[in-house]
Amino acid sequence: MSRSGLRALVLLTASAVGALTIAGTAAHADSDTDRVMLKGSTTASYFWDDSSGRAGDTGLPASGKPMQKGLAASPSWPLLTEGYVVYKGKRMPFFVGDRGPGEPSNRGVMLDLDAKTFAELTGGRFNSSTLGVDGVGGEGHIEVDYVITKWGEGVGKKNYPVAFSTGAWSERDSSPATPPKADEPAQGGRSVPADENADGWLTKGDSKATESGEESDDTVGTTILAGALAAAGGGVVLGGERIRTLLRSRMH
Repeated sequence: MSRSGLRALVLLTASAVGALTIAGTAAHADSDTDRVMLKGSTTASYFWDDSSGRAGDTGLPASGKPMQKGLAASPSWPLLTEGYVVYKGKRMPFFVGDRGPGEPSNRGVMLDLDAKTFAELTGGRFNSSTLGVDGVGGEGHIEVDYVITKWGEGVGKKNYPVAFSTGAWSERDSSPATPPKADEPAQGGRSVPADENADGWLTKGDSKATESGEESDDTVGTTILAGALAAAGGGVVLGGERIRTLLRSRMH
């Protein structure tokens, strides 16, 4: 690797580490890609309960936390459980701050996202007057993949969600789901290769040696950058191909 190429790599690494450090503090659930407790798929609806009494508002969330972006309702998971959802490639963090959906959970709607998160996932707009989401043609349900990264400590089922009517939300679960292996498919989702996490991002090194047995400049650059990112503590791992693309664009 030339001196100028190495300098470009150092600058790129510093910029990437800085950006990921900032991003890592924005949403705590996003930093837990290496700690998957449960993953699956479900139908998600949306709500916004700010205790104003508007639009069927039922009051403050059950957790006592104020209504906010990222606060979701679950019919059975413990309150303050953390994770993220993925919809059409877009990923958003959430924590369980309320109970619900009620009757819809009997029909497979096992997650109630806050309206602002729902709007961002679908490209809609949160309407502060109606507490609904505009610009999505009235759509109120989407199919999402979910990943649980941390279970709440209180009562509730620490496994695949079940309907509110089962009463699982009020029972303490002393036997949580066994965390899935990297190559286990999400319930209802695609099979995830052993070297990828639930997002399709690489979780193991993918550097390849050349036929002569020596690592190429590309591989060395990838290793340096990946190591620097890991040292930053941001909890974000980029796929090797993405890193190589960045390196090539800087050095050629």
